[in-house]
Amino acid sequence: MIEKHTTESAKNRGIYLLPNLLTTAGLFSGFFAVVSSMNGHFISAAIAIFIAMIFDGLDGRVARMTNTQSEFGAEYDSMADMVSFGIAPGLVAYNWALSDMGKFGWLAAFVYVACAALRLARFNTQIGIADKRYFQGLASPAAAGVIGSIVWVGSEYQLNGHDYGAIVGIITIITGLLMVSNFRYNSFKEVDWKGKVNFLMVLLIVLVFVVVASSPAELLGAIFILYACSGPITTIRSVKKLKLEHVIGDDQDVDFESIEVKDKAATPSSNSENNTKDEDKG
Repeated sequence: MIEKHTTESAKNRGIYLLPNLLTTAGLFSGFFAVVSSMNGHFISAAIAIFIAMIFDGLDGRVARMTNTQSEFGAEYDSMADMVSFGIAPGLVAYNWALSDMGKFGWLAAFVYVACAALRLARFNTQIGIADKRYFQGLASPAAAGVIGSIVWVGSEYQLNGHDYGAIVGIITIITGLLMVSNFRYNSFKEVDWKGKVNFLMVLLIVLVFVVVASSPAELLGAIFILYACSGPITTIRSVKKLKLEHVIGDDQDVDFESIEVKDKAATPSSNSENNTKDEDKG
C-alpha cells in the first residue's frame, strides 16, 4: 500500500515532455522576438511573435489530446505567455518606434506589459467560472497580434517607426487597456472544430491559406485590428445603456448577467474546459 502511494506521488511530481516542449518553443519564440528587435531585425521579431501564438495554441490542445495536463504545465504556460505576449510585444514596439519618445515611449511600453500581466492574472483566477463563449477583455495573444502586425507592416514598407512614435505609443496603450477592460470578445468556442464539412468549405480554407501566404502582414494586421475593435462594438450592442462597469472595473453588472442568462437560454452551454489555462491564453 505504501509502495503504491509512493509510486503515484512520484508520477504526479513528473513533468510531461510534449506539451511543455511546445510551451518552451513558444517561450523561445518570444525571447527571440526581443533579441531580434534589439538587433534591428523587426520583421523577424514580428514573425516570432506569431510563431509563439502557434505553439501557444498547440500546447494546451496537445495536453488534452494526450491526457498530459498538469498544474506545472498550466503555470509554466502562463509564465511563457507573459514573455511572448506581454514583454516581447512591448519591447518590440519600444525598439521599433518608441525609444526616441523619452518617458512617453517607455511608459507606453510599460502600460502594455503591465496590462498583459494583469490580464493573465485575472484570467487565471476566473477559470471555471467565466462564460466560455466570451473573453473578458482582449486576449493577450490577440493584443500581441495587433502590435506585431503593425511592426511587421511598417517594416515591410520600410517605414521609420520613430517617425510615427506618438501614434504607435497611443495604439500600444489602447491595446494594453483593452486587455484589462470588461469588453466582451467572442471566443469562437461554440464552433464545432471536430464536425464534418462539405468539400466547398475545404476549398475555401485552401483559398484562405493562399491569400494569407500572399500578403501575411497586411491580412493578419487587418484581422487582429478588426478583432480588437469588435469587443467594444459587441459590448455596446449587447447592453441597453453603457455603464462604467461594462468598460472597466467590476464585471458583475446586472445588464451583463441578464444578457448571459438570456443567451444561455437560447444557446446550449458549451462543455466545461479542463483546468489547464491553455484554452484561451488569458
